[in-house]
Amino acid sequence: MLPLDTLKDQVAIITGGGTGLGRAMALEFSRLGARLVLASRSPEHLQPTVAEIVAQGGEAMAVSTDVRDPAQVDRMVEAAKEKFGGVDILINNAAGNFIVKPEDLSPNGWRAVVDIVLNGTFFCSRAAGREMIAQGRGGKIVSILATYAWHGGPGTVHSAAAKAGVLALTRTLAVEWAPHKIRVNAIAPGPIATEGAGSKLWATPEAQQRMVSNIPVGRIGRPQEIADAAAYLVSPFGDYINGEALSIDGGEWLGRGFLALQ
Repeated sequence: MLPLDTLKDQVAIITGGGTGLGRAMALEFSRLGARLVLASRSPEHLQPTVAEIVAQGGEAMAVSTDVRDPAQVDRMVEAAKEKFGGVDILINNAAGNFIVKPEDLSPNGWRAVVDIVLNGTFFCSRAAGREMIAQGRGGKIVSILATYAWHGGPGTVHSAAAKAGVLALTRTLAVEWAPHKIRVNAIAPGPIATEGAGSKLWATPEAQQRMVSNIPVGRIGRPQEIADAAAYLVSPFGDYINGEALSIDGGEWLGRGFLALQ
């Protein structure tokens, strides 16, 4: 979507960067010239994507990081500095979720999701933001949300509350860090065809058809569409966009009663 070298020599950290949307964004950023730092609790998730980027002539490194641990997050940013000289882009993509009725949700289940989604996003934003401020050249932060952060949804009380917190965090940091030339935005994907998503969200053809019938554009999204949008938001072409949450869901959340009209 963007010209080659749009992100030339930019250093981008992507949490949850080895699979799914993280992998798609990593490959697109690398194609546009960025140098990648991919982070995850599971190193085995990172190495194939790092190897793929390197094989295509890009630069990438893997850093085993639990975003719930501020010390590990600080080490992740330090590793980016040591390898590539700084941090220009942060993508908060690490997440945790499972479907559960609120009355059945344990305190530990609540803490696990909120710790990764909300606390982890803040710890990463804080660490990267400090480095961006110290560098003096600004930066870009994009966090991955879900549209139920504002409309809610059954079985997602822990994730919806955490994502709503990330939305508030996005808007607050966008205002506070704009004087430092740091832009902070978010993307809220709808159903996206990533590995693992099918078994969780549309395990049968019937379930997939029910899901698609609620999406006005009539299809499930593609990881590349999220990667393209993220690349635009962190590029110079998006320099006047700050504090926004971009929904990429085919109109699903707006058309929640769509099926009843058919």
